[in-house]
Amino acid sequence: MLFNSLDFLIFFPIVCFVYFLIPHRVRYLFLLGASYYFYMCWNPKYALLMLTSTGITYVSGLLIGREQSLPGNKASETRKKIYVGLSFSSNLLILFIFKYLNFAINTVIKAGAVFGVSLHNPQFDIILPVGISFYTFQALSYTMDVYRGELKPERNFLKYALFVSFFPQLVAGPIERSKNLIHQISEKHTFELNRVLSGLTLMLYGLFQKVVLAEYLALLVDRIYDHCKTATGYQLLIATICFAFQIYCDFDSYSNIAIGAARVMGFRLMENFNTPYFSQSVSEFWRRWHISLSTWFRDYLYIPLGGSRKGNLRKNINRMIVFVVSGLWHGASWHFVVWGFLNGIYQVIGDCLKPLRERAKKAFRVKEDTFSFKVLRILFTFTLIDISWVFFRAPFRNGVYILQKIATFWDEKWFSWDNNLKAMGLTTDTRWVLIFSLLIVFIVDLMKYLKVDLIDWFLKQQYWFKCLIYYFAIFGILVYGIYGPGFDASEFIYFQF
Repeated sequence: MLFNSLDFLIFFPIVCFVYFLIPHRVRYLFLLGASYYFYMCWNPKYALLMLTSTGITYVSGLLIGREQSLPGNKASETRKKIYVGLSFSSNLLILFIFKYLNFAINTVIKAGAVFGVSLHNPQFDIILPVGISFYTFQALSYTMDVYRGELKPERNFLKYALFVSFFPQLVAGPIERSKNLIHQISEKHTFELNRVLSGLTLMLYGLFQKVVLAEYLALLVDRIYDHCKTATGYQLLIATICFAFQIYCDFDSYSNIAIGAARVMGFRLMENFNTPYFSQSVSEFWRRWHISLSTWFRDYLYIPLGGSRKGNLRKNINRMIVFVVSGLWHGASWHFVVWGFLNGIYQVIGDCLKPLRERAKKAFRVKEDTFSFKVLRILFTFTLIDISWVFFRAPFRNGVYILQKIATFWDEKWFSWDNNLKAMGLTTDTRWVLIFSLLIVFIVDLMKYLKVDLIDWFLKQQYWFKCLIYYFAIFGILVYGIYGPGFDASEFIYFQF
């Protein structure tokens, strides 16, 4: 069930109506049933996988909690580590089988061919369960939080099952922390008009990002990237820039709808994006992009590996491990590994060159607080990130070809509307829809970057003004959005992860 589908437009109001109508003590049971129904709309069989992951981490939490209640000794610490190891290994094994098995087999076969060894290729017909990486990481964070003593184990299995399967953020995040979400399940949430309007406004904005902007950009990007060998350098350059905004609007739209839907019911989910394209460095970008995942890797992989506590060399090795693993998390393909490697190497090089940059700034008397310097850093960071996005979107060889083609675009016939934009499928109407939509997203992000809460400001306005904005927003989505008969509502990009 997609957020941008008619099914969800019916499902969500019914869930909210019933949720606030029934007694508080049974609400979590209703939400649990609604969440499993939501997930089973894709494939009912894979709900058993989520239930298995839930059961393993629930039991491990109880066993770890039991050991923590006993007097501390070496044997107890050993048992806790065993329970954590079993929880992680069993869940990651499930993830490996359903997401990485065929990739691993193909890699071994190709490696064997390099050394002249011919191996049989047994392909397994395995469908990747929607959201498996998200709910697996969310469940594993619970195990680790209990082990670290940051959270007491949840005794009610059904409440814990709701934590793992909570439908707004189930299939594409944010990857919630148990410390933030589990206690909210037991809280009594009343119907508060301002909070509900705030959530619905955020959902409406997310829907605009998806069906108006991301879908139009997807048509353009797909047309060029799927036929990159016949595209011009100008077209590839435009498509590459457009993909940066497509993936941002697509993923941010899901996060906004998820956070908004949870807010309507009284739940508070963590922020997942914070104006990433205003970042002035790659490291800052990763503090602003997919925050729930980047902080997960920081807390549960980077820090356990030693973080930055064991010198610069070890810090950079740990950083590279995290980003390569992050690439694999995104997809079972080497071009995702290249994407992760690039983002890691950007930061390693930046860290190594920091003393040189500081000396250069002093020598040339660079004023870091000036607007022009900040804009230059933002543009440079965006360029680096956009180069890496090429390998996120395209297989490695195609990605190299695309970058080569872009690098020599000035050798081609000078850019014109007829031989480039129209060939990309951009009509005059779609051009203005994209320009106006991107302008809206830019303004919203700029206000957020300047720490202006637009939703809070909007809700304080006069009733007629709010109605007018809602009318134009809904009208714009209905008229300019891509949806309905004859159009197969596309999944959010991160559903495949």
